[in-house]
Amino acid sequence: QVQLVESGGGLVQAGGSLTLSCAASGSIPSINVMGWSRQAPGKQRELVASITSGGFRNYADSVKDRFTISRDNAKNTVSLQMNSLKPEDTAVYYCNAQFSGLGYWGQGTQVTVSS
Repeated sequence: QVQLVESGGGLVQAGGSLTLSCAASGSIPSINVMGWSRQAPGKQRELVASITSGGFRNYADSVKDRFTISRDNAKNTVSLQMNSLKPEDTAVYYCNAQFSGLGYWGQGTQVTVSS
């Protein structure tokens, strides 16, 4: 059974920072891609950032230059450093991992940015 557990969400003022962390556990071979998506109320889930096992990073245009994704392949963890947060970043953030042709999701962590 594979589990992804996120942590680090919370309430922050606009302009502030938060770091989200996610740990994958269970019977896991090499994880190809790890990433973060988010879903705001009334909106579709969108990709925020992803990183391959080789370190290639991809970001949504809305978070470029503000968010940084990193991972530890040995520990099967992925983090998202979020700086200069804006109210429009408010959403539930989900960790995901792709391996063996399947995708796995965490339960989500709430990030709220007040103006």
